[in-house]
Amino acid sequence: MSKATDTERTRSFRPTGTPDLALDQSARSMMEPIDQLRELLSREIDGRPFTELSGVTFDHQGAELAGHVLLDTLEDAGYSVDDYDAVGALTAAAVPLADAMLHAAASRGQALNAFVMDFVYPSIKGPSIEGKRVILLDAWLSQKSYVQTSSLVTLRKGNELSLDCSIIQRQGAEPLAIASLVGGLGPEAASGLGELDGGLPTIQVVDTVDDSKTSLPFICAFNEQQFNPGKDQER
Repeated sequence: MSKATDTERTRSFRPTGTPDLALDQSARSMMEPIDQLRELLSREIDGRPFTELSGVTFDHQGAELAGHVLLDTLEDAGYSVDDYDAVGALTAAAVPLADAMLHAAASRGQALNAFVMDFVYPSIKGPSIEGKRVILLDAWLSQKSYVQTSSLVTLRKGNELSLDCSIIQRQGAEPLAIASLVGGLGPEAASGLGELDGGLPTIQVVDTVDDSKTSLPFICAFNEQQFNPGKDQER
């Protein structure tokens, strides 16, 4: 028997797992992807004021759904994969999402890179983004000021996002928009938040080097109010 060539190996992957696993996945697929993901997120949030959503983003089904839903959400907002070259994780919580989008795009025959913000040495980790158009990404991004991790980004005052965008621009890239799986501006919109003519909310960031201001569209797949998270309770 002749050995398979490298080309033959990469044409398809052999299925793994037991027949009952395949049947279970088939039953879930009867729901629309966005509804499947909403159900998973509801279970994960379950009234919490904030969570990094890792119970969904590191789940085999949740990650796949999140990658495709984020691609679809961006396209609905006017950003097809042809309009941007890479997605950048703003925090550790967004790393699995950036990876999920990369693989979701690949499954559609589209090329998309990912990278991670690196604050040890102000730069990025991943393929070069010089001359690239990028979307900045987080898992849950809103005006809430919960300090759960040292790398948490919030929309309050926009200080963290201003630094992120400054790093991106110094890398020779063009930030197009800020996206999140769950997010919201809330009724108490801080200064610097507004709306584009097209109806998309915007976030104003200030370059930390030259003080120039840029307004970036803010796009989230799910508004945090859909899940009725607790307002005052701590996780």
